[in-house]
Amino acid sequence: MARVYNFSAGPAVLPEEVLKEAAAEMLDYKGTGMSVMEMSHRSKAYQTIIEEAEADLRTLMNIPDNYKVLFLQGGAHQQFAMVPMNFMKNKVADYIITGQWAKKAYAEAKLYGTANAIASSADKTFSYIPDCSDLPISENADYVYICENNTIYGTKFHTLPNTKGKDLVADVSSCFLSEPVDVTKYAMLYGGVQKNIGPAGVVICIIREDLITEDVLPGTPTMLRYKTHADAKSLYNTPPAYGIYICGKVFKWLLKNGGLEAMKEYNEKKAKILYDFLDQSQLFKGTVEKKDRSLMNVPFVTGSDELDAKFIKEATAAGFVNLKGHRSVGGMRASIYNAMPIEGVEKLVAFMDEFEKANG
Repeated sequence: MARVYNFSAGPAVLPEEVLKEAAAEMLDYKGTGMSVMEMSHRSKAYQTIIEEAEADLRTLMNIPDNYKVLFLQGGAHQQFAMVPMNFMKNKVADYIITGQWAKKAYAEAKLYGTANAIASSADKTFSYIPDCSDLPISENADYVYICENNTIYGTKFHTLPNTKGKDLVADVSSCFLSEPVDVTKYAMLYGGVQKNIGPAGVVICIIREDLITEDVLPGTPTMLRYKTHADAKSLYNTPPAYGIYICGKVFKWLLKNGGLEAMKEYNEKKAKILYDFLDQSQLFKGTVEKKDRSLMNVPFVTGSDELDAKFIKEATAAGFVNLKGHRSVGGMRASIYNAMPIEGVEKLVAFMDEFEKANG
């Protein structure tokens, strides 16, 4: 069967080139006579894999030396707890609520101290990013927290909030490596890799090293201390070894294709095709305020649940899969991550146009 166009929000499409390379190395990785899946994480061969992955990510993102890169497990959900456990020294943190995942992180932080929701876009079903230029930042807040790109609702912070000197922590799961980033603007950024970088099971944390200390909340498990993993260079216990190997291949693919500047340009081009169609369509409507639209996740609706269901069914049959919106919002959502080829978006738009003519 031919490969489909996979618009899933995650686990998501990966570069075909990377998958072919991994397939070729499946039984014998570079003369070791075994798969990376079977390899000891303490072996020389694996040491090279994880070190190269980190070095390539540092090059891609221009990560300064005073930031640590950690490859961890537990996905973004585990970070919802790890962040307060490690950083809530004053037991106060400010959260900006722009969707489901920020909401969950906020609820988790409340278990460890005072979490303040200092801005929210819940009043309009998270269809916009609130003005964050002059927020009521708490005087003794340990950090300000955002989810930078909202996978479910299709919004993105195009301007980072004014934190008034407080550390910024950002969940960047669904916009990771989609465009250049100034790492120095964050105290920490992290993301699950299963949207734009690799297979599910790895979360990458980039943390300013002065934040990584022994001084964590009492009762924080050894495995949930950033220092444990920073000191052991992500090899404290068996890491998600195969996932990290695939991430490393994706980093090389990105470097080879012009890095994050080139990726941003490509992603803007893809998103424009879809947004331009939605803006002139009589049937399909985008659900996000234009200024806050994400380049990665594009939600849209017809206004009729029956037509939405019909569209999803016919699109799936035509090879455009995983277009169903998140169960909490319904409708449709096209996730057009780095590895989604431009022709996938062009063909989707052509299909939507046909559907509109037949059902408009």
